[in-house]
Amino acid sequence: MKYPDIDQMYRTIPLDKIPWNSEVPPRTLVNLVESGRIRPCKAVDLGCGTGNYSVWLASKGFDVTGVDSSPKAIEIAAENALRKGVSCRFVVADLLGDLREISETFDFAFDYELLHHIYPEDRNHYIQNVYRILNPGSTYLSVCFSEEDSQFGGTGKFRSTGIGTVLYFSSEIEIKNLLLPHFSVQEIRTIEISGKSGPHRAVYALAVRQ
Repeated sequence: MKYPDIDQMYRTIPLDKIPWNSEVPPRTLVNLVESGRIRPCKAVDLGCGTGNYSVWLASKGFDVTGVDSSPKAIEIAAENALRKGVSCRFVVADLLGDLREISETFDFAFDYELLHHIYPEDRNHYIQNVYRILNPGSTYLSVCFSEEDSQFGGTGKFRSTGIGTVLYFSSEIEIKNLLLPHFSVQEIRTIEISGKSGPHRAVYALAVRQ
């Protein structure tokens, strides 16, 4: 299945109409930071989009690198950080490529509403990339749409959205099996998250790199 042109979306769709673009950091991430479970460290925001969550983490003392395949999103992210007065590094890179653009390693990685954009045949390669750029003992957070969610036309695993993306809706066991070869799964559960079209059911996974 062919992936949509995300960069074209950032160039043609107003940011407030892009479903995943939110200036408010997700409660899952905020809770981890405010509780002290994730302390300021070298962090990487995978699929960072316009950098809103990277900027928030940087404001909390994290050394943040945001990565996205869209040059336009990265351009906006850099402007966003400059406007907010925080220091972030933003990199254009294909997370399904070889990530040669990233030579450093990190202590915390997260993707929020990214994994449901990655189809099953490419997920192992993606998780291997996450594993490779993390230090041993580092934490990885992922939140993606659950197959229990009722959005975008029902109960199928693949569902089309109003802006032309096709998403894959996962089960907890799928995400656990995806992570287990490389990570020790600390938590996995189905939660409710907010969205522009209403709340979603999502699989929350917190894991430690082996």
